[in-house]
This record gives sequence, C-alpha cells and structure tokens, in this order.
Amino acid sequence: MTTVLIADDQPLQRFGFRMLLESQDDMAVVGEASNGAEATRMTTELHPDVVLMDVRMPGLDGIEATRRIVAGGGRTRVLILTTFDLDEYAYSGLRAGASGFLVKDAQPEELLSGIRAVATGDAVVAPSLTRRLLDAYVHHLPAATTTPAVSPDPRLAPLTDRETEILRVMGQGWTNTEIAERLHLAESTVKTHVGRILAKTGSRDRVQAVILAYETKLVG
Repeated sequence: MTTVLIADDQPLQRFGFRMLLESQDDMAVVGEASNGAEATRMTTELHPDVVLMDVRMPGLDGIEATRRIVAGGGRTRVLILTTFDLDEYAYSGLRAGASGFLVKDAQPEELLSGIRAVATGDAVVAPSLTRRLLDAYVHHLPAATTTPAVSPDPRLAPLTDRETEILRVMGQGWTNTEIAERLHLAESTVKTHVGRILAKTGSRDRVQAVILAYETKLVG
C-alpha cells in the first residue's frame, strides 16, 4: 500500500486528488495539508511514502517544503505538481530534492503512474516538461571558469565508459526503454546500469542524476 499526503491550498483540488487516489486498491491518503508548513509537519508525523506537493501555497511554498522534507532524511519522496507557466519554480524543485514533476492537467493514469514510480524509488518528469525544465535549469548553472578543463569531473570518475554513456543519454531525456532499444541492450541491463550510476555518483534518484549530467557538461 502506497501512502500519500496531499499538499494543496485549494480544497476542491485536494478533494479531487483524494477521490482519485482512494479509488485505487494500492493507495491510501493519510492526510491533507493546505500549505508548506503543514505539509512539512504532517510528513514528520505521518511518514507518507509520497507527498503530492503543489508549488504555490500561502506561507511556506512547495519548493521550500520539499527542501525541508528531503533534508529530514526520511523515506518520503516528493512529487511536485506544476503548470507550464511555472517552469521557474520547477527547476528550483530539482535542487530541493523532488523526485518528480507532473503538470496539473496530466491524465489521471499519468498521475497514478507517477506516484507509483516515485514510491518505488524511481523518478518521473512529465515528458512535455522535461526539455523545457532542463533547459531552464541549465541556464541557471554557475558560469564556467576561464580555466580550461584538463580532466573529467571527479564525480564521473567512478563510472565506466558504458555508464557514462548511459548517464549522458539520461540527461537527454531518454527513458530506460529508449536506452535499451537505441543502445541494443536488455532493459534489465539498463536498469542495472542506472542503479550503479545512482550509487556511484551519490544521486538520490534519476532526476538528481540528470542534474549531474548537466553540471558536468555531459549534456548541454
């Protein structure tokens, strides 16, 4: 059973999410929060598997709430809901430690699939938002120094050539299925490689690995 905390300042929005989630045999809503402060406190008390987090809420917003929840070191994962005109908030959520992003007008099955993926330790980003999200993020990276790079980024040093290649295409938005098809690998092999990449680079999940690909100029 996947337990979910809904954080949104709109009562009707929370009601709609609750109705959808409670229609599923494998999901249970353990609470509702109307702002980021409540979401943070209730996460500490209830330890949900997933927090469905709105971005714009009164007081403490969803980005700062996500940062505090992740900093708490618990097992709770955060799935942020955003809209196309809020990309500037979405890339900030990458740094805050969110495990996924979906747009609010996503189909119900996309939301349910996203919650399940995040609950099992995977990461999910709405396909329609991925490129815009990462493009927005890369423009906020620190400017490169004038000293030319003479060696690979040390964070990539533990990776094999194949793992580096897979991290690069992860940064380009390829799914495991696409990686398997295009690199002629079994999907189970790709999953193994991805797991090793996360472990070796200390990435919390796939989203954080994609950030690393951008920061180390594997993608850009």
